[in-house]
Amino acid sequence: MSKTILRSDEFSCPSCVAKIEKALAATPGVESARVHFNTGRIEVDHDATASVEALVAAVRSAGYEARPAAF
Repeated sequence: MSKTILRSDEFSCPSCVAKIEKALAATPGVESARVHFNTGRIEVDHDATASVEALVAAVRSAGYEARPAAF
């Protein structure tokens, strides 16, 4: 199991949290996703079948941009 941290500066309302978590949860290989509205941090637990590119694409499909982050 891997943990990937993504960052987004586009959060404008708390409703985006559920949209992003739902989009990530639907991504094959994702076990869990937590969006931290106040910090723009997105934590994703996933297996090797879910690439970072797939995670970023899932966030994009929800209408937001994200990028990989070290912390």
